[in-house]
Amino acid sequence: MQKKDNFYVISTPIGNLEDITLRAINTLKSLDILLCEDTRQAQKLLKALNIENPKLKLLRCDEHTEERIKQKVLDFIKNEKKCGLISDAGTPLVSDPGFRLLNFLKENEVEIIPIPGPSAFLSALVKSAYPSDKFAFLGFFPRKEGKIKKLLDKYLPLNITLIFYESPYRIERTLKILSNILGEKKIGICRELTKLHEEFIEGSPSEILDYLKENNKLKGEFVILIPKEKEK
Repeated sequence: MQKKDNFYVISTPIGNLEDITLRAINTLKSLDILLCEDTRQAQKLLKALNIENPKLKLLRCDEHTEERIKQKVLDFIKNEKKCGLISDAGTPLVSDPGFRLLNFLKENEVEIIPIPGPSAFLSALVKSAYPSDKFAFLGFFPRKEGKIKKLLDKYLPLNITLIFYESPYRIERTLKILSNILGEKKIGICRELTKLHEEFIEGSPSEILDYLKENNKLKGEFVILIPKEKEK
């Protein structure tokens, strides 16, 4: 049987380094080429995890370079170089670059091998204790208020838990928009997941925004959860 060409998609910690898996460590130790959003961040991670791999070369893969390097990556693989991908944190492709590259590799008969691990939206869902039988992860909110309203008009009637990411630069504006749309409806926000000051905050969008501003906590990456309505 002909040996398959493989490409490894490796999940890394979202905060706590102890969340790295043994399989991820062993894979990183065995690679020839590691694609990453930021080579400096990747070097810090490898050093923090005491991963020594003298043959490993780092190659930047972000939204600006992904299309340009895909043929080079395929050539590496066809020349029997073991290649893998990480994001800055968590599971690659989840609101991160990589889809176009992986789609191209798949079209060229490369087997995609996921190395499972941490994911912020799943950790947030568990921490919230919101209904998890049915949920939708919808990535980052659109930038415009009209598009946010249109998105929520589509998904809220499904009565499932909705999960979003938001950046520290947009969290204040997004919560103001959610307050206009949702009023006093209770939502939840997770911040600093897996870190020392991990926190789950619950209340109306305006209540949460007041809390974040009063306590100087408009920083870090946020996961916003809108729970399904209770069954009548």
